[in-house]
Amino acid sequence: MTSQNDAPHADSAAATEVGASAADAAASGAADAASSVHPNFGRITTSGRGNAELSAALQKVLDGAWSDTRAETRAAMTRDMVNPLGLTMEEQRAHTLTQLQRLAESGMPRLGFREEDGGTGDTGAALTSFELLGHLDLSVMVKAGVQWGLFGGAIANLGDAETRKKFLPSVMSLDLLGCFAMTEIGQGSDVQNLETTATFDAETGEFVVNTPTPSAEKAYIGNAARDGRLAAVFAQLVTVENGEELRHGVHCLLVPIRDEAGDVMPGVTITDHGHKGGLLGVDNGRIRFDEVRVPREALLNRFGSVDEQGRYSSPIDSVGARFFTMLGTLIRGRVSVGAASGASARTALALAVRYSLIRRQFDHPETGKGIPLLEYREHQRRLMPLVARAYAYACAQNAIVAELAEFEENPDAFDEVRRREMETHAAGIKATVTSFANDSITEARLACGGAGYMAENLLTEMRKDCDVFSTFEGDNVVLTQLVGKELMSAYAAEFGDMDQRETVAFAFNTVADVVQEKARTSTLWQKLVDAVTDREHTDILDRGNQLELLVDREEHLLETVARRLRKAQGQDGSAAFKVFNSAQDHLLQAGRAHMDSWVFSRFAEAVDACEDPEAKEVLGMLCDLYVLDIVDRDKGWFLEHNRLTTERTKAATAAYNRLCTKLAGRARTLVDAFAVPEFVFEVPMLNGGGVDSIADPTDA
Repeated sequence: MTSQNDAPHADSAAATEVGASAADAAASGAADAASSVHPNFGRITTSGRGNAELSAALQKVLDGAWSDTRAETRAAMTRDMVNPLGLTMEEQRAHTLTQLQRLAESGMPRLGFREEDGGTGDTGAALTSFELLGHLDLSVMVKAGVQWGLFGGAIANLGDAETRKKFLPSVMSLDLLGCFAMTEIGQGSDVQNLETTATFDAETGEFVVNTPTPSAEKAYIGNAARDGRLAAVFAQLVTVENGEELRHGVHCLLVPIRDEAGDVMPGVTITDHGHKGGLLGVDNGRIRFDEVRVPREALLNRFGSVDEQGRYSSPIDSVGARFFTMLGTLIRGRVSVGAASGASARTALALAVRYSLIRRQFDHPETGKGIPLLEYREHQRRLMPLVARAYAYACAQNAIVAELAEFEENPDAFDEVRRREMETHAAGIKATVTSFANDSITEARLACGGAGYMAENLLTEMRKDCDVFSTFEGDNVVLTQLVGKELMSAYAAEFGDMDQRETVAFAFNTVADVVQEKARTSTLWQKLVDAVTDREHTDILDRGNQLELLVDREEHLLETVARRLRKAQGQDGSAAFKVFNSAQDHLLQAGRAHMDSWVFSRFAEAVDACEDPEAKEVLGMLCDLYVLDIVDRDKGWFLEHNRLTTERTKAATAAYNRLCTKLAGRARTLVDAFAVPEFVFEVPMLNGGGVDSIADPTDA
């Protein structure tokens, strides 16, 4: 399967090196119906909607398997659900809670819980519905995620049947609001070494939950400052047997923090974080426990229980393996955060593209008419690659949602290796898409100039609210490092038991083979490589060559890390850490490279599966631009490591520019396919708004 055909291009040198297509020869052709044509520029739509049929075909690909859920959710969305402006913090919190109550009344939260617990058991539909909240108000999405994804998810996935029956109906209905109290002020991402303790007192049959140091205080906890009554608290579980204190690692307990009247419980201290950089509708707070007693049944005991005599037991012997298994049941949060941030990015890009089509800057020397921003090459280069990446990440997000839904429906179909791969990609896609979202929203704001800086046009509010998505549910650097570590350990199930020294000593001579084996045994690999038309591997627009280029980069980076980390074998912990620390930048680079190739594969699969010929052609161009953007951003690496010649990178840049111009001609169609509710675009900068230099509506 190749993305282009073999017709020549006017730029013969570039065509030889990059394999430009017949469509490239008509860089200013095949645009949307209502157009403004300027010499030496692309053909850019300046008014009206894009090509509705093509947009619908593209939307079908982006909507994926849960298109019905997306349609139902969009139909239920209303203008008042958009992030409101000018409210005080308390007013915004009240507004967010009201929106949460609307969601509870709609029955949407039930999608994410099993039928035996009162839900409908449709994980994919649940994740899809929450994703679309990212188009409107991230405070609502985050508070919903805390309530039903994290707090409710902890009970659903870690609690026994009796506990689920007792609490989940009230969680779904919003009669019981709760918190997910994992993060501590001093531990951050080091969850395995949390300081909060839950010590079992066999005489009273209770756990004593305690915050032993200031650094053990739970911090940044959503729903804590105002609305939460019950907290899912992660703490070091301690029992005492024969006078000896035994530690069993991190477990989760349900701890009341407020009574039904809203008063803080004895022994609990709650501090309101107050104003944050964004998400003012979410009541984040700090929680401290001073020997708070809870019954033995408060322990969510799926992976570890304590009997009446204080004896601990678990189906998983290893503390490390138990910890990672427990966290593995909570990966929905990471998938949801990545999905919602992707929706937010698509909204920002749609706003910026629409503005770029009506905002004119400087008169054309031949026509005397103002030039739409998207006619300028640099504006095309700043927006169109982001649109291409938005498509790629949406397809990848659909793939991880489908895999997670399959896992929750039939976990026995996943062996240890496949489960860990899924968890790794859930972590990786969260880090990848949230970073992309922050970059895209910022670029969209800048691309809209002064209008973009006005809060009334939404972009600054979106930027503030999306900022922290790169931090919560796992810091992006830590998650990317996790991806690299999993690759380095060849997806070994024993990884959860390894300390730093053991990790760097494990099977490094096999990692490159693992990458190649996993890639080359896939159906996609064989199909794409069989379709390669340029056997010299110089055509970057040949899909099989693109796949090989990205996988080769991943393999080389892993081999480089492996060689560096071999120095740690046989050394003590301190020396091993120094070696590992010195290679951290390479490990992160390898993790990012893996996600680039994994996302590309999922995007290529979506392109291949598309049944509409015109949509498939456009998706193919977007996929090409996704790859060329990677090459453009990492050009130094490809040159330094002789993966591309100077001539090929120059040709790649030429192809990159041509694709940006060509896709800019369909920009409105491309962003219409994001299916952002139309009322979101009822902002001043797109509707006159006092800007006297936007396109004259009679000019179309």
